[in-house]
Amino acid sequence: MNAPNPEVDERLSRAAQWREEQLRLREICLDTPLLEEVKWRQPCYTLGGKNVVIVSAFKGHACLAFFKGVLLKDEHGLLHQAGEHTQSGRQMRFTSVEQIEDLEPIVRAYLAEAIEIERAGRTVELKKMREYAVPAELQEQLDADAAFRAAFEALTPGRQRGYFLHIGGAKQTATRSARVEKHRPRILAGKGIHDR
Repeated sequence: MNAPNPEVDERLSRAAQWREEQLRLREICLDTPLLEEVKWRQPCYTLGGKNVVIVSAFKGHACLAFFKGVLLKDEHGLLHQAGEHTQSGRQMRFTSVEQIEDLEPIVRAYLAEAIEIERAGRTVELKKMREYAVPAELQEQLDADAAFRAAFEALTPGRQRGYFLHIGGAKQTATRSARVEKHRPRILAGKGIHDR
């Protein structure tokens, strides 16, 4: 068993929901060659500095999220796409410790496959930024303000994508324009839509 990370001990001791499920998933992950770290305030398990899987809790479930889950065979149909725009990651969701224990051999097999995928250096072909439609309301502001454009272009591709999806997700022009204005200070500050 790998050494537990004390920071994960502390974080999970304060978990408000799905604590026991997260602790059980953690035990399973620690029984692999993966290194336990904390990323995005969650227990994250890495191999050679690459993220393989993360243990998380949401309102309706605890989950084991595979960063390259789309590459897993998923012979048991247990993996879920986290969101409509998720490209690579897939989640295995749990609502009880008993469910985790019942599925433990499968969980371990999926973890072993994810580790082999990482060891093999396999990658996921992600959609390119140029394939995303830039909302017209955002494009107007980018064209009109050089400082705003420079700040937006300095954002990471993932942060740009977040703004494209959020702004473009509104049905009405007025709402899209309001979203551009609302997030202008964040963009100028170099922050993504979900950054604190």
